[in-house]
Amino acid sequence: MHDHVDRERLASFADVLAGELPDTWASAYHSPEHKDDLTELTDRVWDMDLVAESLAAHPLLNAAVLTRKDGAQLAILDRHDERDGFLIAAVAPSSLPDEAYCGVPEPNGITLSDDPFLSAELIVGDLLARYDAALAQARYNAAATVHPSQPDRIVLTWQSDGSLAAIDVSDTASAVLIRTGFGHDEPTGIYRLTGNDTFEQARAVREAGRQLTAQGIDVALQHPSGRIAPTAAPPAAPPTPATARTTTARGR
Repeated sequence: MHDHVDRERLASFADVLAGELPDTWASAYHSPEHKDDLTELTDRVWDMDLVAESLAAHPLLNAAVLTRKDGAQLAILDRHDERDGFLIAAVAPSSLPDEAYCGVPEPNGITLSDDPFLSAELIVGDLLARYDAALAQARYNAAATVHPSQPDRIVLTWQSDGSLAAIDVSDTASAVLIRTGFGHDEPTGIYRLTGNDTFEQARAVREAGRQLTAQGIDVALQHPSGRIAPTAAPPAAPPTPATARTTTARGR
Protein backbone atom coordinates (compact mmCIF):
# COMPACT_ATOMS: atom_id res chain seq x y z
CA MET A 1 0.00 0.00 0.00
CA HIS A 2 2.84 2.33 0.89
CA ASP A 3 4.52 1.70 -2.48
CA HIS A 4 1.28 2.46 -4.29
CA VAL A 5 0.90 5.75 -2.41
CA ASP A 6 4.51 6.69 -3.23
CA ARG A 7 3.95 5.96 -6.91
CA GLU A 8 0.80 8.07 -7.02
CA ARG A 9 2.62 10.85 -5.19
CA LEU A 10 5.47 10.91 -7.73
CA ALA A 11 3.17 10.75 -10.75
CA SER A 12 0.90 13.50 -9.43
CA PHE A 13 3.85 15.74 -8.57
CA ALA A 14 5.27 15.33 -12.08
CA ASP A 15 1.92 16.10 -13.72
CA VAL A 16 1.56 19.38 -11.84
CA LEU A 17 5.22 20.33 -12.31
CA ALA A 18 4.97 19.83 -16.10
CA GLY A 19 2.27 22.48 -16.25
CA GLU A 20 4.33 24.99 -14.27
CA LEU A 21 7.50 24.91 -16.38
CA PRO A 22 7.94 27.31 -19.32
CA ASP A 23 7.20 25.99 -22.82
CA THR A 24 5.22 22.79 -23.29
CA TRP A 25 6.12 19.68 -21.27
CA ALA A 26 4.47 16.26 -21.19
CA SER A 27 4.67 13.98 -18.16
CA ALA A 28 5.01 10.20 -18.28
CA TYR A 29 5.28 7.82 -15.33
CA HIS A 30 7.44 4.69 -15.57
CA SER A 31 6.32 2.01 -13.13
CA PRO A 32 8.49 -0.88 -11.87
CA GLU A 33 7.04 -3.03 -14.66
CA HIS A 34 8.78 -0.84 -17.26
CA LYS A 35 12.19 -2.35 -16.60
CA ASP A 36 13.70 -1.66 -20.03
CA ASP A 37 12.61 1.99 -19.94
CA LEU A 38 14.03 2.42 -16.46
CA THR A 39 17.34 0.81 -17.45
CA GLU A 40 17.67 3.10 -20.46
CA LEU A 41 16.74 6.12 -18.35
CA THR A 42 19.40 5.21 -15.78
CA ASP A 43 22.02 5.10 -18.54
CA ARG A 44 20.95 8.49 -19.88
CA VAL A 45 20.70 10.47 -16.64
CA TRP A 46 23.15 13.32 -17.22
CA ASP A 47 24.65 13.66 -13.79
CA MET A 48 27.89 12.97 -11.95
CA ASP A 49 26.85 14.26 -8.54
CA LEU A 50 24.02 13.59 -6.11
CA VAL A 51 21.65 11.88 -8.55
CA ALA A 52 24.42 9.55 -9.78
CA GLU A 53 25.27 8.79 -6.16
CA SER A 54 21.64 8.00 -5.38
CA LEU A 55 21.30 5.72 -8.42
CA ALA A 56 24.48 3.88 -7.53
CA ALA A 57 23.04 3.03 -4.12
CA HIS A 58 19.39 2.60 -5.13
CA PRO A 59 18.60 1.05 -8.53
CA LEU A 60 15.80 2.87 -10.31
CA LEU A 61 12.46 1.19 -9.58
CA ASN A 62 10.19 3.95 -10.85
CA ALA A 63 10.48 7.46 -12.24
CA ALA A 64 8.60 10.24 -13.95
CA VAL A 65 9.94 11.80 -17.14
CA LEU A 66 9.07 15.28 -18.35
CA THR A 67 9.55 15.81 -22.09
CA ARG A 68 9.66 19.22 -23.75
CA LYS A 69 8.42 19.67 -27.31
CA ASP A 70 12.03 20.00 -28.57
CA GLY A 71 12.95 16.62 -27.07
CA ALA A 72 14.67 17.82 -23.87
CA GLN A 73 13.85 15.59 -20.91
CA LEU A 74 13.99 15.78 -17.12
CA ALA A 75 13.79 12.72 -14.86
CA ILE A 76 12.12 12.92 -11.43
CA LEU A 77 13.17 10.30 -8.89
CA ASP A 78 12.30 9.43 -5.33
CA ARG A 79 14.70 10.44 -2.60
CA HIS A 80 16.21 7.86 -0.26
CA ASP A 81 17.47 10.09 2.54
CA GLU A 82 14.45 10.14 4.84
CA ARG A 83 13.46 13.60 3.63
CA ASP A 84 10.36 14.69 1.77
CA GLY A 85 10.62 15.73 -1.85
CA PHE A 86 12.33 14.37 -4.94
CA LEU A 87 15.46 14.43 -7.06
CA ILE A 88 15.41 15.81 -10.58
CA ALA A 89 18.07 15.34 -13.26
CA ALA A 90 18.62 16.22 -16.90
CA VAL A 91 18.46 13.40 -19.44
CA ALA A 92 21.03 13.19 -22.23
CA PRO A 93 19.39 12.79 -25.67
CA SER A 94 19.95 9.35 -27.14
CA SER A 95 19.86 10.89 -30.62
CA LEU A 96 23.33 12.44 -30.19
CA PRO A 97 26.58 10.45 -30.59
CA ASP A 98 28.76 9.90 -27.56
CA GLU A 99 31.50 12.27 -28.66
CA ALA A 100 29.02 15.16 -28.65
CA TYR A 101 29.25 15.13 -24.86
CA CYS A 102 33.03 15.40 -24.66
CA GLY A 103 34.05 18.56 -22.84
CA VAL A 104 30.46 19.43 -21.90
CA PRO A 105 29.97 19.85 -18.12
CA GLU A 106 27.21 17.66 -16.74
CA PRO A 107 24.11 19.72 -15.80
CA ASN A 108 23.97 17.93 -12.46
CA GLY A 109 20.59 17.43 -10.84
CA ILE A 110 19.12 19.06 -7.76
CA THR A 111 16.83 18.23 -4.86
CA LEU A 112 13.23 19.42 -4.82
CA SER A 113 10.65 19.89 -2.10
CA ASP A 114 7.25 18.25 -2.48
CA ASP A 115 5.76 21.60 -3.56
CA PRO A 116 5.62 21.55 -7.39
CA PHE A 117 5.11 25.32 -7.63
CA LEU A 118 8.22 26.21 -5.65
CA SER A 119 10.09 23.40 -7.40
CA ALA A 120 9.27 24.86 -10.82
CA GLU A 121 10.83 28.18 -9.80
CA LEU A 122 13.97 26.40 -8.60
CA ILE A 123 14.27 24.34 -11.78
CA VAL A 124 13.89 27.35 -14.06
CA GLY A 125 16.45 29.40 -12.12
CA ASP A 126 19.01 26.62 -11.81
CA LEU A 127 18.85 23.22 -13.51
CA LEU A 128 16.99 24.22 -16.65
CA ALA A 129 19.36 27.05 -17.49
CA ARG A 130 22.39 24.75 -17.10
CA TYR A 131 20.69 21.96 -19.03
CA ASP A 132 19.83 24.20 -21.99
CA ALA A 133 23.41 25.48 -22.12
CA ALA A 134 24.80 21.92 -22.03
CA LEU A 135 22.33 20.77 -24.69
CA ALA A 136 23.30 23.63 -26.99
CA GLN A 137 27.00 22.75 -26.66
CA ALA A 138 26.41 19.01 -27.19
CA ARG A 139 24.27 19.65 -30.25
CA TYR A 140 26.90 21.99 -31.68
CA ASN A 141 29.57 19.33 -31.09
CA ALA A 142 27.41 16.69 -32.75
CA ALA A 143 26.78 18.75 -35.85
CA ALA A 144 30.51 19.44 -36.20
CA THR A 145 31.28 15.70 -36.48
CA VAL A 146 28.87 15.03 -39.36
CA HIS A 147 29.78 15.64 -43.00
CA PRO A 148 26.98 17.55 -44.79
CA SER A 149 24.92 15.85 -47.48
CA GLN A 150 23.85 17.24 -50.84
CA PRO A 151 20.43 17.10 -52.53
CA ASP A 152 21.50 14.16 -54.73
CA ARG A 153 23.78 12.38 -52.25
CA ILE A 154 23.41 11.36 -48.63
CA VAL A 155 26.67 11.19 -46.68
CA LEU A 156 26.71 8.88 -43.67
CA THR A 157 29.52 9.75 -41.26
CA TRP A 158 30.97 7.14 -38.90
CA GLN A 159 30.94 8.23 -35.26
CA SER A 160 33.40 6.95 -32.68
CA ASP A 161 30.66 4.94 -30.93
CA GLY A 162 29.98 2.98 -34.12
CA SER A 163 26.85 4.87 -35.13
CA LEU A 164 26.27 6.50 -38.52
CA ALA A 165 25.01 10.07 -38.82
CA ALA A 166 23.72 12.31 -41.60
CA ILE A 167 22.81 15.98 -41.76
CA ASP A 168 21.43 18.46 -44.32
CA VAL A 169 19.18 15.92 -46.01
CA SER A 170 16.17 16.60 -48.24
CA ASP A 171 12.58 15.89 -47.23
CA THR A 172 12.57 12.84 -49.50
CA ALA A 173 15.75 11.45 -47.95
CA SER A 174 14.49 12.29 -44.46
CA ALA A 175 11.41 10.13 -44.95
CA VAL A 176 13.57 7.22 -46.11
CA LEU A 177 16.01 7.50 -43.21
CA ILE A 178 13.24 7.61 -40.63
CA ARG A 179 11.46 4.70 -42.28
CA THR A 180 14.60 2.54 -42.21
CA GLY A 181 15.44 3.08 -38.55
CA PHE A 182 17.39 6.32 -38.23
CA GLY A 183 16.59 8.50 -35.24
CA HIS A 184 16.18 12.24 -35.77
CA ASP A 185 17.34 15.03 -33.47
CA GLU A 186 15.19 17.96 -34.59
CA PRO A 187 17.23 20.82 -33.05
CA THR A 188 20.37 19.78 -34.97
CA GLY A 189 18.77 18.09 -37.95
CA ILE A 190 21.00 15.04 -37.38
CA TYR A 191 19.80 11.59 -38.41
CA ARG A 192 21.53 8.81 -36.52
CA LEU A 193 21.63 5.01 -36.83
CA THR A 194 23.09 3.32 -33.79
CA GLY A 195 25.72 0.61 -34.01
CA ASN A 196 24.47 -1.38 -31.03
CA ASP A 197 23.54 -4.24 -33.38
CA THR A 198 25.88 -4.20 -36.37
CA PHE A 199 23.78 -6.75 -38.28
CA GLU A 200 20.69 -4.57 -37.99
CA GLN A 201 22.75 -1.50 -38.80
CA ALA A 202 24.03 -3.08 -42.01
CA ARG A 203 20.52 -4.21 -42.94
CA ALA A 204 19.15 -0.71 -42.36
CA VAL A 205 21.90 0.89 -44.49
CA ARG A 206 21.26 -1.55 -47.34
CA GLU A 207 17.54 -0.85 -47.25
CA ALA A 208 18.06 2.90 -46.99
CA GLY A 209 20.46 2.75 -49.93
CA ARG A 210 17.96 0.78 -52.02
CA GLN A 211 15.13 3.22 -51.32
CA LEU A 212 17.29 6.31 -51.82
CA THR A 213 18.71 5.01 -55.10
CA ALA A 214 15.15 4.50 -56.32
CA GLN A 215 14.62 8.21 -55.63
CA GLY A 216 17.75 9.18 -57.57
CA ILE A 217 19.81 9.85 -54.42
CA ASP A 218 23.27 8.31 -53.96
CA VAL A 219 24.62 7.16 -50.59
CA ALA A 220 28.23 7.50 -49.42
CA LEU A 221 30.16 6.72 -46.25
CA GLN A 222 32.37 9.32 -44.60
CA HIS A 223 35.30 7.61 -42.91
CA PRO A 224 37.28 9.20 -40.05
CA SER A 225 40.13 9.91 -42.46
CA GLY A 226 37.84 12.14 -44.49
CA ARG A 227 37.70 9.73 -47.42
CA ILE A 228 34.24 9.36 -48.91
CA ALA A 229 33.28 6.07 -50.49
CA PRO A 230 30.06 4.70 -52.04
CA THR A 231 28.09 2.25 -49.91
CA ALA A 232 27.00 -0.32 -52.46
CA ALA A 233 28.03 -2.99 -49.94
CA PRO A 234 27.02 -3.24 -46.27
CA PRO A 235 29.00 -0.93 -43.98
CA ALA A 236 32.28 -2.23 -42.68
CA ALA A 237 33.01 -2.59 -39.00
CA PRO A 238 32.89 0.76 -37.22
CA PRO A 239 36.17 2.53 -36.54
CA THR A 240 37.85 1.92 -33.23
CA PRO A 241 37.82 5.08 -31.09
CA ALA A 242 41.24 6.57 -30.40
CA THR A 243 40.42 6.52 -26.72
CA ALA A 244 37.69 4.59 -24.94
CA ARG A 245 34.99 6.70 -23.37
CA THR A 246 34.83 5.83 -19.68
CA THR A 247 31.67 6.80 -17.81
CA THR A 248 29.44 5.47 -15.15
CA ALA A 249 25.95 4.39 -16.13
CA ARG A 250 24.74 7.67 -14.67
CA GLY A 251 26.96 10.24 -16.32
CA ARG A 252 28.34 11.53 -19.56
